[in-house]
Amino acid sequence: MEFHPQPQAGAARPWAFPAPERGALPNGLTVLRCHRPGQQVVAVEISLDAPLEAEPKGLDGLATIMARAFSEGTDKHSAEEFAAELERCGATLDAHADHPGVRVSLEVPVSRLSKALGLLADALRAPAFEDSEIKRLVRNRLDEIPHEMANPSRRAAKELSKELFPATSRMSRPRQGTEETVEAIDATAVRAFYDAHVRPATATAVVVGDLEGTDLDAMLAETLGEWTGNTAQSRPVPPVVADDTGRVVIVDRPGAVQTQLLIGRVGPDRHDSVWPAQVLGTYCLGGTLTSRLDRVLREEKGYTYGVRSFAQVLRSGPDGSGASMLAISGSVDTPNTGPALDDLWKVLRTLAAEGLTDAERDVAVQNLVGVAPLRYETAAAVAGTLADQVEQHLPDDFQAQLYRRLAETGTVEATAAAVSAFPVNRLVTVLVGDAAQIAEPVKALGIGEVTVVTG
Repeated sequence: MEFHPQPQAGAARPWAFPAPERGALPNGLTVLRCHRPGQQVVAVEISLDAPLEAEPKGLDGLATIMARAFSEGTDKHSAEEFAAELERCGATLDAHADHPGVRVSLEVPVSRLSKALGLLADALRAPAFEDSEIKRLVRNRLDEIPHEMANPSRRAAKELSKELFPATSRMSRPRQGTEETVEAIDATAVRAFYDAHVRPATATAVVVGDLEGTDLDAMLAETLGEWTGNTAQSRPVPPVVADDTGRVVIVDRPGAVQTQLLIGRVGPDRHDSVWPAQVLGTYCLGGTLTSRLDRVLREEKGYTYGVRSFAQVLRSGPDGSGASMLAISGSVDTPNTGPALDDLWKVLRTLAAEGLTDAERDVAVQNLVGVAPLRYETAAAVAGTLADQVEQHLPDDFQAQLYRRLAETGTVEATAAAVSAFPVNRLVTVLVGDAAQIAEPVKALGIGEVTVVTG
């Protein structure tokens, strides 16, 4: 029997995160472009300076409704016509709102880029915001809220935000609003928010894909270049204030067979010099199936299918001020909630006492740095990261420098960062589960005052 010769690996080629070319249009729109040979599907990300904290009082969720309404008709096309035109281009258009602002994302074959950019420009320049469409979007959003409240992980996230941040902070409230605030949103409010915050002078467009033979300058001038607006400056970014006094909140779900865990606090963002070490240490703690938390809680004890630790940037300012959410999340079976938390705290205390091993550090570097070329194979992945850097007021080469710094970070630095990120006495723990079964075992652990709220 003859076998086909086994393929052999070629010579390794050096890789670095793509460097964008920065420019601007006459209307003030900042443009980052990145030529990626072979990427025939072009990704466009528009970052709008319309943060959640700019929403009027009592209208939480307004930015989300506005973002969704961008694809619901313009001055040239009805909602149905706009959807049909996107489909003819083979394009997808999505938008969402978060604390830093609103993001609009377009993906389209490069052969139809000009047409799709025209539709995107129309959506930003002259959205219809028809009363009937806004009412429909509001109804859709109201339908989503009960499902989110029934989802243990989403419910835990809402409760953690409420616990960490003061009631006066927008971060303490659901990103997409509550039933009460969403019900109050109408077309007039959406139009007013758009007029106040959406303009090219404070927006950035990121374009990534195979741009060989494409006159992108001409396309942009004829599409996004026609978008006009005033030249008001970006909004000031208020500091993030949080209370991470160690405590436990149980969201009661009688009869729940599992307990959802979310343990968190607020820490430094990507502007801080500790960020690379924090990324590395957090990954060693709970970033993968080989992490310490998984090794103990999943493999040794069988409490869970997996526990993860992570850092998520909340908001950053141009002066470097900002914060990230440092968290540990997972779910365990109800009877073992107390023992699982006990073992989790033991992992954190052991980390502080003994530190990470060189082997753990090496595996984390290989996983984080080694897979980067695969992570950024698509134009959308590159565009999304570049847009993140824009929103977080980071230099264009931040991601490239991050991988270099990760490779240079030692075991001692990673340990110190992980211990600092998750101090055992400064963690807010949210448990969504059956309070009757888990409250007493959790109180016995002594990890903070225990409060029970209705689910």
